[in-house]
Amino acid sequence: MLWETYLLAQREIRRNVLRSALTVLGVVIGVAAVITMVTLGRGATAKVTSDISKLGSNMLQVRVGQGYGRTGGVRSDAPAFKTADAVALEREIFGLQAVAPVSLKAGQAILGNINWATTITGTTAAYLKVRDWPLEVGRVFSEGEVRSGQAVCLLGATVRGKLFGAEDPVGAVMRLGKISFRVIGVLAAKGQSSFGTDQDDFVLIPLRTYQRRIAGNTHVGSIMVSAQDGVSTEKVKADIEELLRERRGITGNQEDNFHVRDMKEIIATMTSSTRVLTALLGAVAAVSLLVGGIGIMNIMLVSVTERTREIGTRLAIGALERQVLLQFLVEAVVLACFGGLIGIALGLGAAALGARLLEVPLVLSPGIVLAAFFFSGAVGVIFGYFPAQKAARLNPIDALRHE
Repeated sequence: MLWETYLLAQREIRRNVLRSALTVLGVVIGVAAVITMVTLGRGATAKVTSDISKLGSNMLQVRVGQGYGRTGGVRSDAPAFKTADAVALEREIFGLQAVAPVSLKAGQAILGNINWATTITGTTAAYLKVRDWPLEVGRVFSEGEVRSGQAVCLLGATVRGKLFGAEDPVGAVMRLGKISFRVIGVLAAKGQSSFGTDQDDFVLIPLRTYQRRIAGNTHVGSIMVSAQDGVSTEKVKADIEELLRERRGITGNQEDNFHVRDMKEIIATMTSSTRVLTALLGAVAAVSLLVGGIGIMNIMLVSVTERTREIGTRLAIGALERQVLLQFLVEAVVLACFGGLIGIALGLGAAALGARLLEVPLVLSPGIVLAAFFFSGAVGVIFGYFPAQKAARLNPIDALRHE
């Protein structure tokens, strides 16, 4: 019975191919849009998570005067850190893998007649360990070079490309402003961050060299900390805050003049935001399914009117109301499911193209594909029921009189 009803539905759909195609267009667009938006949204979430993870494993950043204190408000007048603060953290906080004091400023990298604006970063060899950043060629700073403030540097991949091209820069002499530095290594490329900044556009020099010859002071702008595997970053964060409050003379209810950022918290916040945006985009795209359902209802009502005499004949020779109801309901569901299948194919293709253009991972979700197909079928049932019920309730005598 059901198979015969399906065959009848196929026959009626083929009888008006163009009209049927236009009818399911809304469902096709809706399903394709949902799959495309959700897939690209998940890809963006994966990219954000990956990019933030590149900043370093289990990393915390301690900054001065750039965060909100306990009672709110930005503290821009806070005193800078000292190298001794980083030493104290490394000595007194349990579970730390590495601690790197960092200061930076914009500057000019010069080689011959080539001049490139970049960021000069002063730090220690522990910076690469904290950031989980390998070398492409060369070596890191030695303890002697860091203590004595030698004029040596490590290049980010972007600076290396701008100044040296494909040549090996190790051993070459370049200038940062007016000061000559010897290149001892090149960092592996990390590419752009999820915020659109070039992570490889900087030059790394020993912190003491930076303080003496670039900044002219002993200030430390921030401290990067890496926790050991298995150690709770929340516990490390609380210990750092307690120690720095003591060292900076902050007591009682006084607000902090520094803040500690846990990369895991940033990842959770960013992924939560992208998930909300993905859900919003998916919901907006799903509106097209509603439009497609209205189109199916409209065409099924037209079909009932056109086939009134056929319906009357079937009822007159003994067809039951539920059989007529099932026939038109199956036609609506077949139309919707057919549109759903086409929409899935288009959605997956559009998602693959979009992922390539946006340079995000293609994160396919079978659950979303199945859900989109299920809802396309549900649209056929919901919006096809009223026309099917109208057909089933026709009076056979009035239907046979219909012209």
